[in-house]
Amino acid sequence: MREVDARGLSCPEPLMLTAEALKQEKGPVRVLVTEPHQKMNVEKFAKDRGRKTTSTETEDGFAVVIE
Repeated sequence: MREVDARGLSCPEPLMLTAEALKQEKGPVRVLVTEPHQKMNVEKFAKDRGRKTTSTETEDGFAVVIE
């Protein structure tokens, strides 16, 4: 599983990194973000592309797994 560490980055960087990872990776991608709005943006981005997401809260933000 590829991991994208976008913690501490400002929008739209987390989405840009997520888009690049999804282009390169056919399997699941795990995206780490700091802020709740970033988590929602990544989830929406993935769902708009027909991908399923699962999110969990971590010590320093959120982890979104895109299937």
